[in-house]
Amino acid sequence: MNYEYFIAKRIVSSKSYKSSVSAPIIKIGIAAIAIGIIVMMIAIATGIGLQQKIRDKVVAFNGHVLITNYDSNNSEESITPISINQEFYPEFKSVEGVEHIQAVASKYGVIRTDKDFEAAYLKGVGADYNWKYFNEFLIEGRLPDYTQKRNEDVLISQYLANRLELKLNETFQMVFPKDDPEKLPNIITYTIVGIYNSGFQDFDANYIIGDIRHIQRINNWEKDLIGNFEVFISNYDELEQKGFEIYDNTPSVLNTQTITDKYSSIFEWIKIFDTNIYGIIGIMILVAGINMITALLVLILERTQMIGILKALGSSNWSIRKLFIYNAAYLILLGLFWGNLLGLALLFAQKYFKLFPLDPSVYYVTQAPVYISAFYILALNIGTLMMCLLMLLVPSYIITKISPVKAIRFD
Repeated sequence: MNYEYFIAKRIVSSKSYKSSVSAPIIKIGIAAIAIGIIVMMIAIATGIGLQQKIRDKVVAFNGHVLITNYDSNNSEESITPISINQEFYPEFKSVEGVEHIQAVASKYGVIRTDKDFEAAYLKGVGADYNWKYFNEFLIEGRLPDYTQKRNEDVLISQYLANRLELKLNETFQMVFPKDDPEKLPNIITYTIVGIYNSGFQDFDANYIIGDIRHIQRINNWEKDLIGNFEVFISNYDELEQKGFEIYDNTPSVLNTQTITDKYSSIFEWIKIFDTNIYGIIGIMILVAGINMITALLVLILERTQMIGILKALGSSNWSIRKLFIYNAAYLILLGLFWGNLLGLALLFAQKYFKLFPLDPSVYYVTQAPVYISAFYILALNIGTLMMCLLMLLVPSYIITKISPVKAIRFD
């Protein structure tokens, strides 16, 4: 046991391999582990970050589940109103996990300025509206307040403000055409009290947020009529289940639709991120494992005489294999240490300093979002270590084929 300990200490010692011919191979193996863990951490952090960010942006404009009338209306405009006097409003107590429900309505109109015009939807909201998401999107001004009397304050996107050359506290007219072209349209002068940027251009280019009471007045609706309900749940992973439960607990004249159904193309696209993440993890572990196998084989070849001496002294094949696997584990841990150090530094730099921008027309975000969790970092490190060690069991088997006599003579 003393001889084995001495040899193990010599093999593991940095001085032992730094001056040997295997030093470059070992350094490449350590670098491969470090680079692999960096790439895997970035792939997971940005992949999950993008999924969550895009999902949250869609939820901000729609809620998790929409409750609407059964009709043939495929546009975003609210045509057939719903009575606000429902058993599930203002609190959806019959379904556990429902966090909030709010009444909204949308109206198509044209924003008109002295220089230009742009078509958009006025999304009407009321005192029950949850501003949590838009508070994050707000880049200038304040959020409007619709808890008191009806007012003309609106929240406009930075995209529309730039396109129409509008600034904070300026006014603009919005024209709401009527179904009968012979009748004069409704025109309302709005004041910009806040500018938001969700980074989701499909929404930013089409929505301004205003008082729902304007839409009720334009449509000649009573105060208890709205366009649809938006339901927020506490756990997104239960969306499909909660969607069915909400449907079962609403009147038969109303329809429910989850955001994954309404925007199926977007959510199918972000599901591809999972496949990419798994592919990158598999490739990186394979590359790192192959490099460590190479390093181990070179280490075994370089220390063939040591193996012969240990066998001559009575050491078993498995005890010698363990020495080399322990050494490989040390090298893997060294690579994981540097990989985690550099990888986390890059992720935190991106999270707080936004170093890498993205095209919002393609990715729906302006910056590459990152998701940092101790759980996936720990799981990634343990998984990489275990997979690499399992891959090293096969090449270490070559030690059992080494003859003590030939090994001692080996040069």
